[in-house]
Amino acid sequence: MSGRTATPQPGDGAAIPRPPVPAGRGLDPPTARRRFITVSFLFWLPIGMSIATGVLLFTDRGMGLAAIAGFFAVHSLTAAAMELPTGGLADVIGRRTVLATAGVLNCTAFALFGLAATAGAITLGMALMGCARALSSGPAEAWYVDTVHAHAGPDADLRTGLARGGSAMSAALALGTLLGGGLPWLLGLGPRVGEWLTDATGGLIIPLSVPALLGALVEIVFVLYVLSALPEPPRPSATLRGIVGGVPAAIAAGLRLGARDALIRRVLLTASATGAALAAVELLTPGRAAALMGTAESGAVLFASLACAGFLCSALGSQLAPAAARLTRSSERAVLAGGGVVTLGLTLLGITTGSTSPFATAAAVTGYGLVYLGLGVAGPNANDLLHRRVDASGRATALSVQSLALQLVAAAAGLTVGILPLGPLPWLLAAGVVLAVALLWVRRAAMGPQVPSPSSRPVPAGSTSER
Repeated sequence: MSGRTATPQPGDGAAIPRPPVPAGRGLDPPTARRRFITVSFLFWLPIGMSIATGVLLFTDRGMGLAAIAGFFAVHSLTAAAMELPTGGLADVIGRRTVLATAGVLNCTAFALFGLAATAGAITLGMALMGCARALSSGPAEAWYVDTVHAHAGPDADLRTGLARGGSAMSAALALGTLLGGGLPWLLGLGPRVGEWLTDATGGLIIPLSVPALLGALVEIVFVLYVLSALPEPPRPSATLRGIVGGVPAAIAAGLRLGARDALIRRVLLTASATGAALAAVELLTPGRAAALMGTAESGAVLFASLACAGFLCSALGSQLAPAAARLTRSSERAVLAGGGVVTLGLTLLGITTGSTSPFATAAAVTGYGLVYLGLGVAGPNANDLLHRRVDASGRATALSVQSLALQLVAAAAGLTVGILPLGPLPWLLAAGVVLAVALLWVRRAAMGPQVPSPSSRPVPAGSTSER
C-alpha cells in the first residue's frame, strides 16, 4: 500500500506545503499507548454517565419529549457543522490544545446539565457538547500515531494501540452507564440523602443531576492530564491570519482524500455503514426492551443493561482486532470480517422482531452483542489503514472527515428508521447497507496486504492515487 496524502499548512495568506512535524520524540510507543488509553477512558467516562440519566433529568426539569428531541438535534447539528473546521484546527495549532479545549467545553456542558432548569441553558449545553465532540474526534488518536511514527517510523504497529484505545472508550462508556444509572438509585437508598440534597440546594441539585456534576469534575481531571501528559514539539506560532488561511486548506485537503484515494473511500464508507448500524440499534432497541418488559420504566433498566453489555462487546472486539488482522492476514480482510459479523447481528435482530419467545429473545440479545463485537473488530483495522495513508500534517482532518461521514449517515438513517413501519424492515435495511459496504472490501482483500515500505514517502496534493 503506497502512501498518498495532501499536506496543506498555514502560511502568510496561503497554504504553503511543508514537511510534517513529528510529535513526542521523547515518548516510546508503550508509554504513548498508555497515555492514549488513559485519555480515551477519561474523555468517554462522563459521556457514559450521562447516557442512563440524560433524558430522565431533562424530563424532571419539566421538558417535554419534543423539547428533548430538539436538544439532541442541536448536539448532532453542531457536531456535524464543526467537524471539519475543528479537525483542520488540530492540524494547524496542535492536538493537545484542541483536545484540552474539548474537555473545557464538556465540563461547562455537564455543569449546565446538572444545575440548569431552563431550555435555553440546556440548549447551550448541548451546543457546547456538540462542539466538544467535533473537537475531540481526531486529536488524541492523531497525537498517538504521530508519536509512534516519530519514535519507530511509519511501519510501526498501530493496531494494538488503536485497539486498546477503542477498548478503553467502550469500557468507559460501560462503566459510566452503570455509574450514571446507579448513583441516583443509591442516593435514594440512604436516609433521605436525595431529599436532603434537593432541599439543601433549593432544588438546584437533584439526585438525577449528580452524574452530570460528577462528569464535570472528571472533565477537569481530563484537561489537566491532557496538558501534562501529551507532549508535542514546538510548532510555528499560530497567528490569526495563519489559522484563517490554514484551516480552510486543511478542510479542502480532507475532502479531497476520499475523492482521490480508493482505499480512503472504503474507510469513509465503512464509517458511514457504522453510522447506519448504530442509528438502527440505538433507536429501535429501547422500544423492543419496553415491549419485552411490559413497561417503559423496566424497559429502560433492560436497555441500560444491554447498552453496558454492548459497550463491553465493543471493547472485546477492539481487543480482538489485532488478532483478527493476523488471522485473516491483513487489515482489509479484518474489516471485511467485522462487517460480516455486524450484518449477522442486525439480521438476527430483524428476523426476531414480533416475537418474545425465549429463543427469539436469546437470538436478539446475541445479535445485539454481535453488532458491537463486529464494530469493535472493524474500527481499529480501518483506522490502521487510514493512518498508513495520511501523514501528520492532515491526520486529524482525515479523522474528522471519517467522523463526519459517520454522523451524517447516522442522522439520515435515524430519520429513515423513524418513518419506516416497525418490524423487520428497518433492521434488514441497515443490515443491507452494512453488507454492501463490507463487500467493497472483497476485491481489496483479494489483493493481499499492502504495507508501505520504509522508503515510501507521502505524495503531495494533486498527485494521482490508486483507483
